Order: sequence, then C-alpha cells, then structure tokens
Amino acid sequence: METLDTLTDAPVTFTEGALEELQRLRSSLSLQDDQYLRIGVKGGGCSGLSYLLAFDKKEEKDNEYYMHGLNIVMNKAHVMYVLGMQIDWENGLNNRGFTFSNPNAKSTCGCGQSFAT
Repeated sequence: METLDTLTDAPVTFTEGALEELQRLRSSLSLQDDQYLRIGVKGGGCSGLSYLLAFDKKEEKDNEYYMHGLNIVMNKAHVMYVLGMQIDWENGLNNRGFTFSNPNAKSTCGCGQSFAT
C-alpha cells in the first residue's frame, strides 16, 4: 500500500478539457524548461483554503510528477488536501476557468475556488 511518503502517481487527475487548456497555456506562455505546473493550496478564500494552480519553479519540499506531457510539482504538505481531486476546465457562457472537485473538502464556497477540511 502506498502512503503519502511513497506516492508515485500524481494525487490529482485532470479531465481532457483541463489538459487541453493547460497545454495551450504552456505553449502560449513560452515557459522555460524549469517551469512546472504547481498544484497546491494556500490559506485564504471564503472557506479557509484556496486552490493554487500556476506555473512555477520546483522547490526543495516538492514532490514531482509527470502526467500527460506535463511536469507537475506539489509541496509534500499539500498532498493530503488534494488527494483524489479532479481538475476540470469549463468554457461556458456563465462559467469559464478551472474547477476543482475535491473529495477532501467538507465545505466549499459558491465560486468553488476555496474549501474547508
């Protein structure tokens, strides 16, 4: 059985739409090879924690994953907050942006960008 210390697969999944948008963003931003997709959480937002999704450099406390052509980094301490989360991309008239379906969230705000555990 894998523990958080020995996790080899990325703790999150992406929908096809999210992968397409992330690849499009990566190409359009002309990022350097040392820029990874960072997934994590930070304090703040309506419910206590906000999701973090950005291109960034790898740091000492990061786990590194490779999925669907994307190099992903995540602070080891953030894994427990997003384990099993699915990231999607919505491109509708009323809603446009990344959405997060997190099984660890006990409550979420109306915009879906913050949560409480």
